[in-house]
Amino acid sequence: MSWRTIASTSRHTFKRLNAIFRSHSATFPSPHHSRASFPAFLHAPFTTTTTTPHSSQPTNALIDPKLHATQNDAVVDDEDATNEFLSRFVWIMRKKVKEAYPESDKATVDGMLVAIVERVTAEMEKGRGVETASLGSGDFSEDLWGTVWEVSNMVLEDMDKERKKEKMKGFLQCEEVKEMCRFAGEVGIRGDLLRELRFKWAREKMEEHEFYEGLEKMRKESDVGEEGKKENVAVGLPKRKGKIRYKIYGLDLSDPKWAQVAERIHEAEQVFWPQEPKAITGKAKVVRSKILSSKEDDDDVLQSLLNEFVELVEPSRVEWIDLLDNLKEQNRSLYSKVAEMILAEDSFQTNVSDYYRLIDTYAKEDCFDDVERLLKKMRENGIQLDASTASVLVHMYCKGGNHDRANEAFETLKGLGFQPDFQVFNSMIMAYVNNGEPSLGEKLMREMDSGNIKPTEEIYMALLRSFSQQGDTKGADRISLAMQFAGFQQSKEACTLLIEANAHIGDPYQAKSHFDYMIKLGYKPDDRCAAGMIAAYEKKNYLDDALELLLQLENDGFEPGVATYSVLVDWLGKLQLVDEVEQLLGKIALLGEAPPFKLQVSLCDMYARVGNEKKALQILGVLESRKDELGKADFERIISGLIDGGFQQDAQRICRIMEAQGFDASKVKINLLKPVSRAPRKR
Repeated sequence: MSWRTIASTSRHTFKRLNAIFRSHSATFPSPHHSRASFPAFLHAPFTTTTTTPHSSQPTNALIDPKLHATQNDAVVDDEDATNEFLSRFVWIMRKKVKEAYPESDKATVDGMLVAIVERVTAEMEKGRGVETASLGSGDFSEDLWGTVWEVSNMVLEDMDKERKKEKMKGFLQCEEVKEMCRFAGEVGIRGDLLRELRFKWAREKMEEHEFYEGLEKMRKESDVGEEGKKENVAVGLPKRKGKIRYKIYGLDLSDPKWAQVAERIHEAEQVFWPQEPKAITGKAKVVRSKILSSKEDDDDVLQSLLNEFVELVEPSRVEWIDLLDNLKEQNRSLYSKVAEMILAEDSFQTNVSDYYRLIDTYAKEDCFDDVERLLKKMRENGIQLDASTASVLVHMYCKGGNHDRANEAFETLKGLGFQPDFQVFNSMIMAYVNNGEPSLGEKLMREMDSGNIKPTEEIYMALLRSFSQQGDTKGADRISLAMQFAGFQQSKEACTLLIEANAHIGDPYQAKSHFDYMIKLGYKPDDRCAAGMIAAYEKKNYLDDALELLLQLENDGFEPGVATYSVLVDWLGKLQLVDEVEQLLGKIALLGEAPPFKLQVSLCDMYARVGNEKKALQILGVLESRKDELGKADFERIISGLIDGGFQQDAQRICRIMEAQGFDASKVKINLLKPVSRAPRKR
């Protein structure tokens, strides 16, 4: 049946239909009645946009941006928006009419709808308010008008929500929200948590925008005067002056496919537009206040309050999250404990993101035992680690020095198909560096670079420093070359580390090559560089070359410092040149700086070998008081000097201290068994 035919039929049967509506007026609810007194057919729940299939169409083409429909007033300035309103209105009214008159055939129902729509559009064309329309119209009963106003309000609310969702889509793509999401991604936030944060930030931006829009609207209304203010009415139709040209998207919407579309839209809407927590009143509100003010050590009381809260409120996930948000604001110390208790609640619908938030909180507070307990719960409940949680574990284990667990979490992260970000790579590389495994750190750095994540200069320098301390010149050269290929100019610090790496293995020629290249780059040698070169010459006992270098540097204005003098003291001490050593110690004292602690090892060794018992034992007492700072090589040198100086008992005592510190003393024990010719002792 065409629209023209239906319209023609409705004019002849209009009075008859109205009589039918009047005779069944009890079926339609009065707007003044409570919902509890409504007939059964109105008790069915009405969803917002899901009750009409037209919400599946692009709404930006139907709703003018200026449209702002509320329960008090609505102004429709666009024909497409009017069509949208009428189409939604017909869709809902069809269900109500069919439920009220189940025995009527389709033609009769269509006729009723045409009659209602004609009356509604007439009121819209006149721009009349609700009270004027309901009291001034004798065509429909008051109860029927009440149903019309109810459906009209429902449609306006739906269209307003559609408008807000369209605005929300725009704010989701705004640059500020994108920038915050990019930053969140860089710090390791991924998956559902990042998605929730993005919607939260977009919603906040939208609310801020609407707030300022409201202020501007209030300013304009105050300029216009009282006539421009909204009337305080409960329900209404969209007001409009002039003839309405409209096209209702099919009074024939009985195809089952529209119901399937509506269901899909409803599911999508629940994800896109989060639910609001229900109001908590009465005793439940009192219990909630007690939870928020509870003490951290009252576990039993807290659990009892949570159980009572469940019984009174029957909370869903929305109410639980609202409770946690309030806890975070009002009682942050209790937040983690309550959040962990709630994980066991079925109504909370626990997922991996909830575990992630707690693990992240505990990890930042260095609560490693709490993290392990949560991980055990995750395994027991069959919840697998996600990328965000694995990233947090990598940072935590690296910080705590648990390299095996850090590597396990890192491999889990890669096994999930997720490329580690810069922060994860940085934590792992630094963990390898601190553990004395720069080669593994270098391997990760290559993997990092191949994944289009550029290592920073700090990472290169940390690896170079570690290779240098180990005397791994090949590794140090590789890192230095990689730095230059990455666009980092070789710094004075890098040159110094290369010199020290070669000094460590006793290669003065390569050390001198790096030293000369540093000068070529325009850097002036400092005390540390000179000390590195002197140490390189000391390994080969090239004293003449060392003195020649010092004279050359002094001619260029260089003044030796504590580092250079300390290397010379160690070298001359091995040669047992006591007077020269004491002169250098005097120069160090004039500089006003204390010599390095490890220099005491050299002095103890020297004085013991020359037989100066007083000074040897005096320095030995200093070394014993700081035995935790001594390494295996230091203990071996001290014991060797004491043995050669004839201080057997002191050597045995230091040997026992060495073993107590966890070092292997088998090598020095063999020397203790050998007969030793005593040197003449000086007192």
